[in-house]
Amino acid sequence: MLVIIGYAVIILTVFGGYGLSGGHFAALFQPIEVLIIGGAGVGAFIVGNNGKSIKATMKVLPHLMKGSSYSKALYLDLIGVMYLLLHKSRQSGTISLENDIEDPQNSPIFSAYPRLLADAVLMNFMLDYLRLMISGSMNAFELEALMDEEIETCEHEHEVPASSLNSVGDALPAFGIVAAVMGVVNALAAADRPAAELGELIAHAMVGTFLGILLAYGFVLPLATLLRQKSSEQIKMLQCIKITLLSSIHGYAPQIAVEFGRKILYSTERPSFIELEDHVRQVKSVSSSASSDSGSSDSAS
Repeated sequence: MLVIIGYAVIILTVFGGYGLSGGHFAALFQPIEVLIIGGAGVGAFIVGNNGKSIKATMKVLPHLMKGSSYSKALYLDLIGVMYLLLHKSRQSGTISLENDIEDPQNSPIFSAYPRLLADAVLMNFMLDYLRLMISGSMNAFELEALMDEEIETCEHEHEVPASSLNSVGDALPAFGIVAAVMGVVNALAAADRPAAELGELIAHAMVGTFLGILLAYGFVLPLATLLRQKSSEQIKMLQCIKITLLSSIHGYAPQIAVEFGRKILYSTERPSFIELEDHVRQVKSVSSSASSDSGSSDSAS
């Protein structure tokens, strides 16, 4: 939504200012210039990327129109799940998490957090390392090194579409100059025309430079910046999982482990110590009630 609002502000201020200064909008309507600049940009994008990069870029573009899903509420959901998993592991051993990990959709812990279940990247990262913790075949330092490598790989993958858009955005002003030069050449080839017509042709040519710069800095490059911001939010979630799990492996109680995870979150979404404590208390209460109800049902049966 913010992308659409931003684009609307750009269009209204640029073209509104042009109109207020007495500009003629008909002179800006140059579909051939748009064809040259847009076609060259698309062609450069295809040449500069392999199939996987093109597919990845096309896949993320629709998500840019949506707001960020990584809010304080989602962070609290993540911390709540991590606390319940570590608490259960501490009470009944890590092997007790096996059913939750293998079938998270039907897990009493995970099923209470549909927003987390909907994020495949977070779930896969969390479940994979919980499996490794259950296997007991890797120590904390090996797990940390592996987590760092996976997070770095995820960062590189997220950088691909951002770099692709960045490259196209950087090229658009140059393609605008190409369109303008071609327009000037066309105007000079018609030098025998009246001065009014010649001036009109040169004005049309200059529109290419204007469009190239506007499309680059007003529309394409901001998308690359937004992609990097969204990527950093997801990476921060993975780092939160990493720190929390490693703290547990090093022997810290679940309450302390999730506190370590909270501390690395961005301050804009990071819950306070009191908020975390209240949330953990609430999660613990709900989990205890669910366990009691389950036990009563089993006894009745």
